[in-house]
Amino acid sequence: MSVAATFKAPKKSLGDLDAEAAATLISAASDVALVVDENSIIRDVSFHAEDLARDLEEPARWVGRKWTDVVTVESRPKVAALLSEAKLKATRWRQLNHPSAHGPDVPILYSAVQAGKAGRIVAFGRDLRAVSAVQQRLVDAQQLMERDYSRLRHVEMRYRLLFHMSSEAVLVVDAATQKVLEANPAAMALFGDAQARLIGQGFLGLFAGDTGSAVQILLGGVRAAGRADDVEARLIEGKVDVRVSASLFRQEAATFFLVRLFRARVEAVRGEDVKIQSKLLKLVESGPDGFVVTEPNGDIIVANAAFLEMAQLSSEEQARGESLERWLGRPGVDMNVLIANLRQRGSVRLFATTLRGDFGATAEVEISAVSANNGGEMSYGFAIRNVGLRLTAGARPTRELPRSIEQLTELIGRVSLKELVRESTDVIERLCIEAALEITGDNRASAAEMLGLSRQSLYVKLRRYGLGDLSEQAEM
Repeated sequence: MSVAATFKAPKKSLGDLDAEAAATLISAASDVALVVDENSIIRDVSFHAEDLARDLEEPARWVGRKWTDVVTVESRPKVAALLSEAKLKATRWRQLNHPSAHGPDVPILYSAVQAGKAGRIVAFGRDLRAVSAVQQRLVDAQQLMERDYSRLRHVEMRYRLLFHMSSEAVLVVDAATQKVLEANPAAMALFGDAQARLIGQGFLGLFAGDTGSAVQILLGGVRAAGRADDVEARLIEGKVDVRVSASLFRQEAATFFLVRLFRARVEAVRGEDVKIQSKLLKLVESGPDGFVVTEPNGDIIVANAAFLEMAQLSSEEQARGESLERWLGRPGVDMNVLIANLRQRGSVRLFATTLRGDFGATAEVEISAVSANNGGEMSYGFAIRNVGLRLTAGARPTRELPRSIEQLTELIGRVSLKELVRESTDVIERLCIEAALEITGDNRASAAEMLGLSRQSLYVKLRRYGLGDLSEQAEM
């Protein structure tokens, strides 16, 4: 069966077709056409599109050169194959690459056919740049997907490693069905003989008596608010007393609980230090001042209820992983100043700024911070106190004026440059007035004349800075 067919009566159907008409047909039927002689020398060339000619390297100089000289090295054997096949019959299509003047090589799909009896060969070329661009985008997309899959595999590997190596009993529970989906080896050891049927079992059914209802209340509080206090419970298997802690996380469209179980008697063995630390943590958690622990880059690890209230957040999950800078008054300034001082000095005291809530509320706050190294991992703790009520008893009092340049430089990072300049001017003005009063023996008329001020202007500035006795008798 014939695969391809040619014209049955070309002389009759095409008529008296001269060379000019044939050249027009060849140019119209291909993006690039070459006329090559029996020695593979290019005798003529035609481009259907101007942009293709611009992308190729010196196409105007192709005439008189060998076809193999205008293609890349790996394409030269294909040129030889095209020429040898063309002398016998029409060739199959082959992709050749031409050097480009502006970037990657230009791919052209060629077929060649012998024309006439003089050994001339006509090569028809189709522009493959669009196809090549699509292929390159496909390759880039595949590589990007591979990188994403690789990152996901690494994250999952780290999660699995931490999950299995943890000395604490950890369970993953489906929030909808409250069935155990995963359990680490520590959890399996805690349940002893029940480990074979632990996966798929109802989580609340693991606890004895009324303690199951306490665990259910814990899960309800975590689901509603994102956090809840730990509860004491007793396991059915082995009658072991444990402390139950839970947190909520989402994966795709489902919600899960990450539950940790601590043996109560093991905690008792840890001694009074652990109890004191637990009390300290509870005091920090329930304290009136906001307290936040962050990574070295400022991302929040944990935050207490007071901070959540100031930031107008409903749960700790909304703050976890976010940068503390999101709620501070001057984005790009305050957090950078705090972190720079923590890295240099290890602590910051009474840093004045504002804190913005998610719903628009603002509060004047003072921040004290400290850096801590825990097991080789650096973290920062920020104590945030709302001083708005203290500052707004009627009118907000002005900041106590620095008495020296040293005190003034301590304000850098706590106030804006505009305020620093204004306070610098006030410091100089006050020092000059004090010097004039000292030189004139507290004679205000002479001091005003020395400073080039009227007496009334001098009295205004004396009241402003609280200098001398400003009673009416003193002014007379």
